[in-house]
Amino acid sequence: MACKSKTRNLQVFDTELSADAVEWCPVPLSHNILACGTYQLQKGAEQAGAEDVPHQRIGRLYLFEYQQEGALTPPLSELQRIDTPAILDLKWCHVAVSDAPVLGMATASGEVRLYTLTDGPARRCLKEKTSQSVGTECLALSLDWSTGRGESSDMRVACSDSNGCVSVLSLMGAGLETSAQWKAHDFEAWITAFSYWDTQLLYSGGDDSKLKGWDLRTDCSSPTFTSRRHSMGVCSIQSNPHQEHILATGSYDEQVLLWDGRSMRQPLSETPLGGGVWRLKWHPTQPHLLLAACMHNDFHILDCHKSLGGGSEAECPTLSSYILHNSLAYGADWSRLTPDQPPPGSPEGSPRPPETYLAEGVGHLRIQYESPTASFDTSLEDDAGHYIPEGLAPAAPPPPPPTDSGTTTLPASALLASCSFYDHMLHLWRWDYSTA
Repeated sequence: MACKSKTRNLQVFDTELSADAVEWCPVPLSHNILACGTYQLQKGAEQAGAEDVPHQRIGRLYLFEYQQEGALTPPLSELQRIDTPAILDLKWCHVAVSDAPVLGMATASGEVRLYTLTDGPARRCLKEKTSQSVGTECLALSLDWSTGRGESSDMRVACSDSNGCVSVLSLMGAGLETSAQWKAHDFEAWITAFSYWDTQLLYSGGDDSKLKGWDLRTDCSSPTFTSRRHSMGVCSIQSNPHQEHILATGSYDEQVLLWDGRSMRQPLSETPLGGGVWRLKWHPTQPHLLLAACMHNDFHILDCHKSLGGGSEAECPTLSSYILHNSLAYGADWSRLTPDQPPPGSPEGSPRPPETYLAEGVGHLRIQYESPTASFDTSLEDDAGHYIPEGLAPAAPPPPPPTDSGTTTLPASALLASCSFYDHMLHLWRWDYSTA
């Protein structure tokens, strides 16, 4: 069944420092909360007759709230900004901790920091909860929570670092405690991730081009497997929270590989995307949709349905691409809200009028003016380039029916956030689609 789709920008925000991580909160009643992390290398000033001032890696953590799009108001509003060491990765715990959402952060100071989302006197804000060092003279490069399937019985954080080590931290009361640490890779360990179906299993990928598996019930002196299928550094891994044994990996070699964790000799599929694949995110409710941030080649939404269904597909087709960033595509994430769904706690109102949608084959989005801190000013044109008056714009397409295999498809739209590095931009966008 063919899919026609469009991406549409809703808002652009200038993060001032280079942006490399975005994460929507997965905890119910906080799905409208978005965090964005930044990384900036400040070179030390050289002074005659004096030692060079060392370089500093600084960062800033942004907290945003999403509100249903209005006629004049941008949907994202900034709640808070916190100056921090440079941020390499952000991940929310998938369940509440002591009745509150908790955000984990991997920093250039070699720490994992946890922040609690609290209700302030005027608006919600983040407060630092605890931190734990994973090593001296290293950068914490990535982190993952063991709670990917929404289970709260085992709250642990895995972290990889620039020394090639992987650490497992246990959440003990109000603090973090290192329960295991080992040398996993010869060079930078770019990524580590739990198996969400068996949280005693952990995966890691490094600049040595190796993908490895680890069993936390052992001393991790040797991996359960080592794959050299990627030809360059492995920098993205995520376990599928909806389908057991399924794993997605991405690499500087520009390939996305899907795996069955029971047989790591051969991937289920191999998809070339162009540009190193820095981050991969499975859709929060649809097991076959995969979002890829591809550094030098924008952001892409992949359809993995046939590969996951036991088919012999060599590649996962790209359903849609978002190409409005002008720099390295690093951070990306799906929201659990749809663009026209009222945020948690807001009055139930009628959905946005259908004339504000963009339908495939009838209207095209034209960017007339771009502000780094507000929405794009846009208009609709028909195929001949003629302006479509607002009252005559096409109605939204209906939600697609289930596929032949019985798999339920997405609603007619999805809400996403992405960020890019050197131009220090955060984008909020929507994906609208229909089936033919």
